[in-house]
Amino acid sequence: MKLLSVIVPCYNEEENVPYFYDEFCKNTAFLKEKDIEFEILYIDDGSQDNTVPEVRALHEKDERVHLVSFSRNFGKEAAMYAGLEKSRGDYVVIMDADLQDPPYLLEEMFRYLDEGYDSVATRRVSRKGEPPVRSFFARCFYRMMRHISKTEIMDGARDYRLMTRQMVNAILEMKEYNRFTKGIYGWVGFQTKWLEFENVERVKGETKWSFWKLLLYSLEGITAFSTVPLSIASVMGVLFCLLAFILIIFIVVRTAIFGDPVSGWPSLVCIISLISGVQLFCMGIIGQYLAKTYMEVKKRPIYLTKEEL
Repeated sequence: MKLLSVIVPCYNEEENVPYFYDEFCKNTAFLKEKDIEFEILYIDDGSQDNTVPEVRALHEKDERVHLVSFSRNFGKEAAMYAGLEKSRGDYVVIMDADLQDPPYLLEEMFRYLDEGYDSVATRRVSRKGEPPVRSFFARCFYRMMRHISKTEIMDGARDYRLMTRQMVNAILEMKEYNRFTKGIYGWVGFQTKWLEFENVERVKGETKWSFWKLLLYSLEGITAFSTVPLSIASVMGVLFCLLAFILIIFIVVRTAIFGDPVSGWPSLVCIISLISGVQLFCMGIIGQYLAKTYMEVKKRPIYLTKEEL
């Protein structure tokens, strides 16, 4: 029999852990017809509540349930990587514990794998229940990434994805510390089928993704899969050098004809402030890439395990 590994990243999801297990088991009767067994890997990302005891209780009841608990919070990207690393299945699927990734879609996802696809990915066609400002900036991010990156990053893409072992092994080859999995999926290639569904709100609990965290995550994606910001900094430098040269000629000519080199100091202050701001902005762009490089060359582990069942 073949094996399906279900990776469930968890951070303070004590209410959702048993509920996810029950719902998953209700919607996977079709796996027996395909002679596929399953294992559920709950990856605890340093939770501060009773997430770990809840998983332990499930493990005692069902040996197919496993736990990998981190020594602290390393982030969802690290949790997904750990799950992929620990998975043993011929097929691997990543799902959120809050059931925003509906288990009933799995049957359809497997049908597409049978047709020859290497992975079946999901994307939301609506953002019902999400704050309008957050939705607006999310769409802006995906629209921008389509223009500045050669890697396919689909608008509304979820982490909910069913993959073959071959694709999982390819992803595990990318051991970078600064991870942006949505981009990694596109970079490794393989034939992917996109499955659209309406947004599903969380069953219990609150989202752990604040606007600030999403903003930082978007910067991670930009620096990981595009060097266009560095090009922008270079272009802006060239443009301002040309502008400065033109202004020098203008001032020399103006002084030679009219004299009065002193007037216009308010505009001069504004120009200096503008150019200083642009310089700091460009230095910030370079600093972001330098910081990512600094973290990569340290070769720190992506996560550390405290407990494993």
